[in-house]
Amino acid sequence: MKGLIVIINKNIALTNRLIRAMAIAAILIMCTLLLSSCTSENTSESDNQGESQITNKSNSYISDFFVAYDADNNEDSSWNSSEAANIALNGNSISVDGTGTTVEGSTVTILSGGTYSIEGTLNDGQIIVNTADKQVVKLVLNGADISCSYSAPIYVVKAEKAIIILADGTDNRITDGDSYVYLLEDSQEDEPNAAIFSKCDLIINNSGSLTVDANFKHAINSKDQLIITGGNITVDSAADGIRGRDCIAARDANITVNAKGDGLKSNNDEDADKGFIILEDNTLDITAGEDGVQAETNLLINGGKMTISSGGGSGDSIISLPTDKRMPNNFNNDDSDSVSTKGIKAGVYLTIEGGTFNIDSADDSLHSNDSLTINSGDITVSSGDDGIHADSTLLINNGDINITQSYEGIESAVITINDGNIHIVSGDDGINVAGGNDNSGMGGRPGQDSFNASSNQYLNINGGYIAVDASGDGIDVNGPVTMTDGVVIVNGPTSNGNGALDYTGSFKVTGGYLAAAGSAGMAQAPDQSSTQNSVMINFTSAMTAGTIVHIETDKGEEVLTFAPTKQFQNLVLCSAELIKGTTYNIYYGGSSTGTAKDSLYSGGTYTLGTKYESLTISDTVSRVGSYSGRMGGAGGAQPGGKTKDRRAPGQ
Repeated sequence: MKGLIVIINKNIALTNRLIRAMAIAAILIMCTLLLSSCTSENTSESDNQGESQITNKSNSYISDFFVAYDADNNEDSSWNSSEAANIALNGNSISVDGTGTTVEGSTVTILSGGTYSIEGTLNDGQIIVNTADKQVVKLVLNGADISCSYSAPIYVVKAEKAIIILADGTDNRITDGDSYVYLLEDSQEDEPNAAIFSKCDLIINNSGSLTVDANFKHAINSKDQLIITGGNITVDSAADGIRGRDCIAARDANITVNAKGDGLKSNNDEDADKGFIILEDNTLDITAGEDGVQAETNLLINGGKMTISSGGGSGDSIISLPTDKRMPNNFNNDDSDSVSTKGIKAGVYLTIEGGTFNIDSADDSLHSNDSLTINSGDITVSSGDDGIHADSTLLINNGDINITQSYEGIESAVITINDGNIHIVSGDDGINVAGGNDNSGMGGRPGQDSFNASSNQYLNINGGYIAVDASGDGIDVNGPVTMTDGVVIVNGPTSNGNGALDYTGSFKVTGGYLAAAGSAGMAQAPDQSSTQNSVMINFTSAMTAGTIVHIETDKGEEVLTFAPTKQFQNLVLCSAELIKGTTYNIYYGGSSTGTAKDSLYSGGTYTLGTKYESLTISDTVSRVGSYSGRMGGAGGAQPGGKTKDRRAPGQ
């Protein structure tokens, strides 16, 4: 809260979006307090432990909202042409109308604060800023085309602060060469290393256009804060696209990045309060050879539209990279040959408050080395590894989430889902709760990490709509599961080495609706600790994909009409409509005139197929049929007794 107090004490006139950011921060605080103090009398402490671990972490980086936008002139794009020094670029020469500069050949050096309007074409030269005063330097790109074959075309060596103003209605271009010649005093640090390079805070604003062709290394790089509050910016980079060492804060900008390295990157790893990224209401289109967006510490996204392709996309996943090039969890440095190819990655906390996302990534699409929170957003991802991954805790409060391709869909040591519309397609587990870091591959196979069952690992489902289509386990938890509300539909594996539900410990259901179909060899159902009844059905042989399973009361009242999309031999239903003492008839085959969504029919009329069994509910978990294959026990249910292993699909 320190950043908030500072802002209030300064009595700065906040913009509407800063006010909204404050509101978001306040909401996060309130949610933290409420969730940590309000526990249902009927819910055990362990049921909420995972959620508390997640929400209590949100306070630690709320101040990041205010760091980037607290200065009163970061968004100041005003300038007066009559008061500005005019720098005219004349091909191979430069002329200046005004004071505060020196010109030597095709290089102009700005020596004092003030406003400088730059226009024209410079074929091979530099704009250098090197001031000794405490005044802000404003560089107005007013239709400028600047090329430099030997160094950074714009090089801010020293200034109180540098602001690049993209003049309204202008197109500006910055181009460097593929090698730099360093002065003796800079040779040890290899600086500059970007077409636009600043050793101080750098702000880019206004509504004009800027194109940066970076042939040496990075396109735009600030060694301090990089703040973008407008403009149409396009960068093509031989290394990273846009870098701010201490932070990147971008708002209301239209940014396109094509980078062989990372797209956007903040990399200060020496100060826990820095190395963060804030993105608010931008339109971002990023194609990156490595990570799309990477923050060393915290990363907050609030609104806007993001399209990201990293590492060649999910069709060129990490499994295809040479072993010595894989570095899925460690951050890549300039002197490292390792490759990280995640879509959006945070070293500590990743928070998504809203926005539209379309991510195609070779490695995880959304990734945090610690905790990840999704409060809202329209998120579509295709991943060569995990769709959404957090090493420690993952909290989903809302949002439309569509994981169209993944190895494992959603993965963390603790997962809490409170709401949202979630669809998952996975080559292995749909939802995976397991401890340890995401090493993206034992023996090179993405997601095949060695995890142990632990009481510190949980899956909590408190609401939302979750549909899983998994080739491995539909829901795989190396610990207990609690479900209090929501709808969960699983189209699970065909292999008997996996199950639609796979957990260790307990699976306690007190509310909601669960329908899961898959193989029978390792099938499980919710356990006796539940207060809501469930039925587990094993068929004598595998049913073909699309075969309807229908359950109705002996009075003809429909409870379930479900047509799994894949071959199945086991089906589990947990519903408040399963009432003790009531008799239910189970059918397979037949047809329905209802509407199918994720294999579950609603409305319409069911035409009876073959009656399989009648069942009167007498226990919390009722079983129909048995499985006599090599795996599993009677009825295929083994709650609390499984030894977890990591399997490839179909094994």
